[in-house]
Amino acid sequence: MRMPGHSDTVLIVEDEPDSLRMLIAALENADIAVLVATSGKAALDLLGRIVPNLIIMDGMMPGLDGFETTLRIKRNPVYANIPIIFMTGLAECEHLIEAFEMGAVDYLRKPVNLGELLARVRLHMGLGRAVHAGAASLDATGRLMLATDAHGSLLWCTPRAERAISRIAPGWNRAGTALPLALRSQLMRLLAKSDTAGASIRIEQPSGVGTLELVVIGHYRENEVRIRLNELDPEQDVVKLRDQLQLTQREAEVLLWVSYGKSSSDISDVLAISPRTVQKHLERVYEKLGVETRSAAAAVATRVSQQ
Repeated sequence: MRMPGHSDTVLIVEDEPDSLRMLIAALENADIAVLVATSGKAALDLLGRIVPNLIIMDGMMPGLDGFETTLRIKRNPVYANIPIIFMTGLAECEHLIEAFEMGAVDYLRKPVNLGELLARVRLHMGLGRAVHAGAASLDATGRLMLATDAHGSLLWCTPRAERAISRIAPGWNRAGTALPLALRSQLMRLLAKSDTAGASIRIEQPSGVGTLELVVIGHYRENEVRIRLNELDPEQDVVKLRDQLQLTQREAEVLLWVSYGKSSSDISDVLAISPRTVQKHLERVYEKLGVETRSAAAAVATRVSQQ
């Protein structure tokens, strides 16, 4: 649930009364509802009842400190997408690195500049809403998508992508920020290239049936790399498309690779036919499916392949 009457709610986790009063006043004056927890345990208990748009987390608190509290929040898929801004008086670089490793999106040093605080709160709440809306729309269409930062740490992941990755790494889920080692090591080599858009890697399924392909779509915002996943099982998928959509073998093959996100030149190389021939097959596919665009044809193929 959210705070009644407010669209924006911030949870402050802070044990210093003077700092707490200052932060509450600044946020409430900006018409932002404020929740308060004076310990890490209290913050976790409160999250069981109310989910805020953003959390401001004090790094150093007695008992469960801000680092461990952040880690526990990020391990829970219900709360994992809540942006957390770390607040600490410590200037040592290793503490800031630790905060980001735990899942924080930003940090503020004490004494806090209130103008800077409000600017960062609004920024990350806006980004959080955009990410949630984007992921929700992709979930609704059943897409296999994920996003990482430039270092390969997971930012978000659709449910179907989670299931695909868990087939390679049983037991893995999207609650944390770390991708499975087998996938992350190859992804890091991919992201190290200067021009990554369209670049891809393939990982064989442990069962020997099919391949998981990761294709870099592009870089979004400041530090987000968006990646499409394709579960490749060409022989089985071609049979489905051919039989259920009443296509010829070659039309089904062309449509399959379109649904995998391949360009006409890529399909030409894979099938050893000319790009012009690829286009002619596509035109006949459009006519048979009653669609007018490549993306519409791919959507039909994706639905059939998932059955």
